[in-house]
Amino acid sequence: MEESIGQVKVTTAFSEELWRRRGARSPWAEALRRLMRNKLALVGIAIIGTVVFVALFAPVLAQQHPDKNGIWKAFPKENKLPPSLAHPMGTDDLGRDMLSLIMYGARISLLVGVFSVSLAIVIGSTLGAIAGYLGGAVDNLIMRLMDVMLAFPTILLALAIVVVIGPGLFNAMVAVGIVSIPTYARITRSTVLGESNKDYVLAASALGVRKRHILLRHIMPNALSPIIVSASLGIATAILDAAGLGFLGLGAQPPTPEWGLLLGRNKSHMFTSPWMVFFPGVSIMFLVLGFNLLGDGLRDALDPRLRH
Repeated sequence: MEESIGQVKVTTAFSEELWRRRGARSPWAEALRRLMRNKLALVGIAIIGTVVFVALFAPVLAQQHPDKNGIWKAFPKENKLPPSLAHPMGTDDLGRDMLSLIMYGARISLLVGVFSVSLAIVIGSTLGAIAGYLGGAVDNLIMRLMDVMLAFPTILLALAIVVVIGPGLFNAMVAVGIVSIPTYARITRSTVLGESNKDYVLAASALGVRKRHILLRHIMPNALSPIIVSASLGIATAILDAAGLGFLGLGAQPPTPEWGLLLGRNKSHMFTSPWMVFFPGVSIMFLVLGFNLLGDGLRDALDPRLRH
């Protein structure tokens, strides 16, 4: 009998120590650990990290500044050179080194993705939080507006916005950010609705805590996980949308080396000089793939159902 009691005490102590050690690790640290064990997510991080490195050190790594047209006027043979040791990705119709254009274009694509998604998160999350917490007529008004925006294909709505405010890189980023607002508004609203009726919110409300404080300090932190996952996937979509606008001539304007603009400018040389289209297209594909892999990994790492 005494041996059984001793075994129970040892087992209880071991369980308490195990739970104490598990509890010492924060949820974000646990999510980071799971993310680092996801091989596909690590591939995405490696791709994004490579693009960020190239973008940061483009002035050092690139052979040529994109604003310079090379020496094509004096030496016409420098135009449309195929890939070689001197020009690993060849040259375009102006004699510019394609590798240099791709390196500088990485800066623009990353800027487009981060700026557009940040704009969408700030506006969309604010509207979604207000709609979910206040409810009633405010909720109906905001969400019906979001439904109207979702009724249009994102690229068509972005085209319409750019046509109204004018072409240009900044206007394209604003347009892409605006069309992404409903996504984050709906995500935030659903999270707020799910948290508003939980005990800790009701207790804070019963204690007289102001609604704004409850929303910002208690409810919104629980909406960070789905917003982070959606943002990582949304950056990939924003890059594609901006590239589409650039391809149509409504985004970045020459001589900006934006990848979509390079595709649009060089599409007439697709069969005679395919490298002028191939490398910008592959660059877009790999960067979008990296953010998609990272987004999938974050979704798995931050999903509470997968913690055990």
